[in-house]
Amino acid sequence: MKIKQILLASRPKGLPTLDNFKTTTATLPALNTGEVLVKPIYLSVDPYMRGRMNDAKSYIPPFQVNEPIESGGVGEVVESKADQFKPGDLVMSTNTRPFLPWATASIFPAGSLRKVDSSVPPSYYLGILGMPGLTAYFGLMDIGKPKPGETVVISGAAGAVGIVVGQLAKIAGCRVVGIAGGAEKVKLLTDIFDFDAAVDYKGNRNMSGAIAAACPNGVDIYFDNVGGEISDAVIQQMNFFGRVPLCGQISLYNSTEVPIGPRVQPKMVTYSLLMQGFIVGNYASRFPEGIKYLVELVKSGKLKYNETIEEGFDQLPDALLGLFSGRNSGKMIVKV
Repeated sequence: MKIKQILLASRPKGLPTLDNFKTTTATLPALNTGEVLVKPIYLSVDPYMRGRMNDAKSYIPPFQVNEPIESGGVGEVVESKADQFKPGDLVMSTNTRPFLPWATASIFPAGSLRKVDSSVPPSYYLGILGMPGLTAYFGLMDIGKPKPGETVVISGAAGAVGIVVGQLAKIAGCRVVGIAGGAEKVKLLTDIFDFDAAVDYKGNRNMSGAIAAACPNGVDIYFDNVGGEISDAVIQQMNFFGRVPLCGQISLYNSTEVPIGPRVQPKMVTYSLLMQGFIVGNYASRFPEGIKYLVELVKSGKLKYNETIEEGFDQLPDALLGLFSGRNSGKMIVKV
């Protein structure tokens, strides 16, 4: 069987371009006993993937040059030589990091796959019921520890993680302020996702003043998805005993030099702040807890969600690059 694959052609310096990817063809062998042929239906693109394009030690191995890129995905069984799967089953990888290669079809050992509930839209397993939703749940609840009446600020608030964080904070009884880029995203946060206020970082030259105006009682929890100057501004508004779940730093992922900014340690000491970085894999043993909580909220209508879905396997590289210009609203997914 002939398939298409998208490989990492070269390691980027600074912002990646389409030249860092290449599409090739390959031939899959016949299935052996205990194997399953899977065709991806949806593949995810996520900001952390930029780090995997570098040849650097991290919490996850880098992509290899001239090897297929991989990401979260939901697929359909096309052919099975395993008793537990049949054609038409929807599946995901059962690995701690549930990835599918960027290929139009792949062969998996049956033991590395799990069926997913088809009563839920399959794309949700890459977003609200997948890595972004679980990241929001554990980051906010375990590190942020929200209390009723507190003010929660979220950067990258219109992204896949930020939208869920904001709604979970509202459910916890907090006042929620989102930071996003552009008037359309700001309106989305307040009108659709019930944020109490939102700040347009693209339309405000004085972010410190804008955040202070949106948070007259200061900031108790800052869920940091972007870093950089936005985070510098928010941290200056933190209250005593504030908490900062450090989730992502997308504003810095394409930097070619070490950025220099305000030193946050004096503020942290004076105001007894807690800042803790985390990755969702830290909570792998508790994923069932998080999924159960999120599924109940989704099915009850208490948790809303949106997605940006690009069409076509060949659009994967462009969709990934679109994350860095803020093209997505909610989770960015490619429908293969």
